Amino acid sequence: MEDHRISGHFEEAASVLERFRTDRNNIGSVLRAGEVMVAALQAGGKLISCGNGGSMCDAMHFAEELTGKFRNDRHPIAAICISDPSHLTCVGNDHGFEQVFARFVQAHGKPGDVLLAISTSGNSPNVLRAAEAAKRQGMAVVGLTGKDGGKLAPLCDVEVRVPHYGFADRVQEVHIKVVHALIDHIEQALA
Repeated sequence: MEDHRISGHFEEAASVLERFRTDRNNIGSVLRAGEVMVAALQAGGKLISCGNGGSMCDAMHFAEELTGKFRNDRHPIAAICISDPSHLTCVGNDHGFEQVFARFVQAHGKPGDVLLAISTSGNSPNVLRAAEAAKRQGMAVVGLTGKDGGKLAPLCDVEVRVPHYGFADRVQEVHIKVVHALIDHIEQALA
């Protein structure tokens, strides 16, 4: 019984990934997202990422691979994740949790920058507020979503959607692959 449950995780994950991978529209969306990011960086802009829980971990991973190193040794790339605990708790305490990402975007976002907004449901209120703030700042918004894209979808300049309606972990498993593909695309384009 336990054996079957464990193997079922891998079977479902492979199925979700295969459905995403074989839809050429998804690959095109990832490419467009990468091109938006590369154009911003080439023009002197930066990338700001955000998400909650596991999506924050993906947002942090995205930024650290760009400022650090992914596959090739190269100059650091301007990327930052909204994950500073003092910022999050200060803004959460003073303005509410819905504003924790938006306030950062308002403080640091500039026209020409890109926000990578990650929400498996597409409906995380604090991610939505960040996307709205980014649009007001003249930034592009790249969204990584799931299900039907939620309320985040229409706020995105480019949306990469994993149309899975089950548990969020399956969506996150594809999101991390998208994150790695974006990092590689950026690294190669700027090499």
